[in-house]
Amino acid sequence: MHEDAYKILCKKLASKGLDVEGIKQRLKQQRIETPSWGYSDSGTRFKVFKQPGVPRNVFERLEDAAFVHKMTGVAPSVALHIPWDATDDWQALRQFAQELGIEIGAINPNVFQDDCYKLGSFANEDPGVRQRALEHHFECIEIMRLTGSKILSLWYADGTNYPGQGDFRRRKRYFLDCLEQVYTRLKGDERMLIEYKFFEPAFYHTDIADWGIAYSFAIKLGEQAQVLVDLGHHPQGTNIEHIVAFLLDEGKLGGFHFNNRKYADDDLTAGSINPYELFLIYCELVADEKSAKNVVYMIDQSHNIKPKVEAMIQTIMNLQTAYAKALIVDRKTLTEAQKAGDVVTAEQQLISAFNTDVEPLLAQVRTEMGISPDPLSAYKSSGYLEKIISKR
Repeated sequence: MHEDAYKILCKKLASKGLDVEGIKQRLKQQRIETPSWGYSDSGTRFKVFKQPGVPRNVFERLEDAAFVHKMTGVAPSVALHIPWDATDDWQALRQFAQELGIEIGAINPNVFQDDCYKLGSFANEDPGVRQRALEHHFECIEIMRLTGSKILSLWYADGTNYPGQGDFRRRKRYFLDCLEQVYTRLKGDERMLIEYKFFEPAFYHTDIADWGIAYSFAIKLGEQAQVLVDLGHHPQGTNIEHIVAFLLDEGKLGGFHFNNRKYADDDLTAGSINPYELFLIYCELVADEKSAKNVVYMIDQSHNIKPKVEAMIQTIMNLQTAYAKALIVDRKTLTEAQKAGDVVTAEQQLISAFNTDVEPLLAQVRTEMGISPDPLSAYKSSGYLEKIISKR
């Protein structure tokens, strides 16, 4: 029984001076945003794999997201991608979300699929193309206000495939000029998050290739501009937790796109390839929760062969596990060991927390929240998949 394992774990944590009730409260307050596009059919550049019961429109995507929230209790918002989620009545969509017990999260403009963006959007040499991209951003800001969103989430495919194709400096200036025009449209409680990606779809250079470029733009723009870290958008071996700590300390970490990768931007389930890395990232977030209080935790995954809703629940559970393990690190001993130069003891505090089975703790938290201690099993026995297959 999880109750017995929970009591044993509580004693262990209490012996380290950890506040179990406080840890439980923080776990209950965890918030993870799911992406509307994660519920739709998707695939690789070679094939889109159809699945039964997949949503046919944005309203049905919200239904799936609401059920994920019902199963997990920590996913109350949904990110939208425009125009993928376009509707004629944004107020009705907002009301529909509220009736489902969720809300609209980040709004993501799309300036990478239209033919005119073949050579870039904000970095395009054609001022008409840049203006078209700007108008789309302005439209997305209006959608934010109609849906109650406060976050404009920005990713750009802009880059070049061959040396000499474009002028790096000119493209940078185009980008900054356009981003400034977007920034000036924001109200005081709205933010824009600038994402980066070191390669693909352009294979010679990307205009916003890493966190430093995104950070530089955010610094120039102002306090309402921050950096968005996508875990799959880094070269192999990158120390992402260091980037997270640096941006947190600068007040410039705005949000995450959680996923995982083996080779490139694989969009794999968060925590499926390198759970220790995910844990270390959460350790940095826990270490500076004051700076992290406004960070938006978003999932960015397209589950190509996994069942959509089930995969989203699995991802959220992985994120809960990583957070729980980060919360039980003995930080007093860790800090003392760091200051004393005791490398082994310092590292062991992280290893010990990572190796701890926190499932009894999470099961207890879920039970107290009025949901199943095992969301995946609850989903499988809920009949929801069969229901949406029949309906859709």
